[in-house]
Amino acid sequence: MELNIVQSSDGRRQRSERSQTAIIAAALALMEEGTLVPTAQQVADRAGVGIRSFFRHFADMDSLFLAVDASLLDSYEALFRVDDRTGSLGQRTVRAIDLYGNAFDKLSQIVLCTKALLWRFPKLRENYAWHQKRLRKELELWLPEVAELSRDRREAVHAVASFEMWNRLREHQGLSQKASGEIVAQLVLDLISAG
Repeated sequence: MELNIVQSSDGRRQRSERSQTAIIAAALALMEEGTLVPTAQQVADRAGVGIRSFFRHFADMDSLFLAVDASLLDSYEALFRVDDRTGSLGQRTVRAIDLYGNAFDKLSQIVLCTKALLWRFPKLRENYAWHQKRLRKELELWLPEVAELSRDRREAVHAVASFEMWNRLREHQGLSQKASGEIVAQLVLDLISAG
């Protein structure tokens, strides 16, 4: 009898974990498809669970979006991970911007979704600010020359290397990844060289 209770409990926990994973995956899929602000019903439908089941796992949409953010952290960090940051200023700049551009292209729908939700969820704002600081530190690991610039010029470099600049070039101006990378790299080099 005791064994049956334990097995039953384990089975419920496994089903619960599968449902929670399916909900997170469904939210992520909707965001990647361009649904900037998915609703609980849309996510539940995509996950194949009832709305009551959804709210048993996530008290509100804020907790779901935080779970999605946490589930992406390792893959997000892997996009920016490199071991070799050697070379001339020009070589390092091109490699860093290529790395950022690839990551921004892969994450564009997730970033746009996050930005659309920032006004509503304080913890998401906090996480987004933390990611922005990490991006700044990462760029300055590639280009330590940036830290030596005046504050205004340093801020200009970070603005030029940002997702917002990349997204504008790629989506609004219709430029290729290569052309966008060349523009951003040249602007960054110009700002550093003139500093």
